Amino acid sequence: MNILIVGSGGRESAFAYKIAQSPKLTNLYIAPGNAGTGQYGQNIDLKVTDFDGIATFALANDINLILVGPEEPLVKGIHDFFLEREDLQHIAVIGPQKLGAQLEGSKDFSKEFMFRHHIPTAAYKSFELSNLTEGLAYLETQKLPIVLKADGLAAGKGVLICETLDDAKNELTAMLADAKFGQASSVVVIEEFLKGIELSVFVLTDGDSYKVLPSAKDYKRIGEGDTGLNTGGMGSISPVPFADEVFLAKVEERIIKPTVDGLKKDNIPYKGFIFIGLMNVGGDPYVIEYNVRMGDPETESVLPRIESDLVDLLEGVAQGNLADRSYTLSPKTAVTVMLVSGGYPGDYENGKVISNIENVKESIVFHAGTKLVDSEVVTAGGRVIAVTTLQDDLFSALQQATADAGRIFYQGKYFRTDIGFDLI
Repeated sequence: MNILIVGSGGRESAFAYKIAQSPKLTNLYIAPGNAGTGQYGQNIDLKVTDFDGIATFALANDINLILVGPEEPLVKGIHDFFLEREDLQHIAVIGPQKLGAQLEGSKDFSKEFMFRHHIPTAAYKSFELSNLTEGLAYLETQKLPIVLKADGLAAGKGVLICETLDDAKNELTAMLADAKFGQASSVVVIEEFLKGIELSVFVLTDGDSYKVLPSAKDYKRIGEGDTGLNTGGMGSISPVPFADEVFLAKVEERIIKPTVDGLKKDNIPYKGFIFIGLMNVGGDPYVIEYNVRMGDPETESVLPRIESDLVDLLEGVAQGNLADRSYTLSPKTAVTVMLVSGGYPGDYENGKVISNIENVKESIVFHAGTKLVDSEVVTAGGRVIAVTTLQDDLFSALQQATADAGRIFYQGKYFRTDIGFDLI
């Protein structure tokens, strides 16, 4: 089977690592990939939203299956693009069509979906510029802190937690009247603040049946002890110790089943991953958000724990017989530590030479923001490398991943040394 992965981050590196192990694989391509994905397949210089270019390449190279990593091409309709062209319809695309991708592409759409299908989530109301005055009045009736979410994709920056009423009013005005997040905040969801512990559960579905993948917890803050600015993710662990069988049974019964059934009831075709961001509130799960793809850096912790053939599951999604497929899971704990550029998530410099990766022996090194320049690996993003280790227990995994993160060198390197310590 010839497979094309669309994307260039740590998530796509983890997919490439896992898919390359499959006996069903003939050729693997990654578009555009990074400095690390080339060890698993061939990098192809194509942008993730260049649908014409991806289609031309897929036809020329007899691609059987396309796995879409990031959300942008899904929200922009890459799956629909392939279905609408007769010469492309035979190529399976893993990732929802444009309508299903609205679960991530529009916060208002996803909240309406949850309420319609009685899926536990925070109370909310949506506003746009035309009823900004009503929105400001609504804020006065709500408990603090309060959450403001830009409706559209805002590169992970469109969620604000406001501690004071003045702050909430100012931010709502900035989002709607001043287009703080551009078109993404033309509609703003005002949401009740849920207090608890966050985690994520991942589901793979063919639109009818589903497989529940391992749980994971990521760490968003740049600083030790979960302080400082939010990032795209500084590390992750899988499984999550407090997500025991009782809790996960609640997640499946109250959230996963109603989500998959709700998609069917609403006639929303869906073939791909569903990332369910959860809040554990006193032992009960509530949905914070849906994403329509795997998370990053959670993928780097989840995929190494899957011992069986991932391509077999993807084939099950493509053929609509996922229910007939099975998979095995390692009982070990995975810990991922993310190495970032100095200054991230603010301003940072690219082009710093990375060395000593070859001396990491006990962990897997997933490239994220890297590229090859004159046969040297250099930094090419805020989040640079994810170091993942699998060990028998959480503490051992934390020690190993942190030690191996310290073995890699580049100017300005920074990583957190406390990933997962809150759970010990």
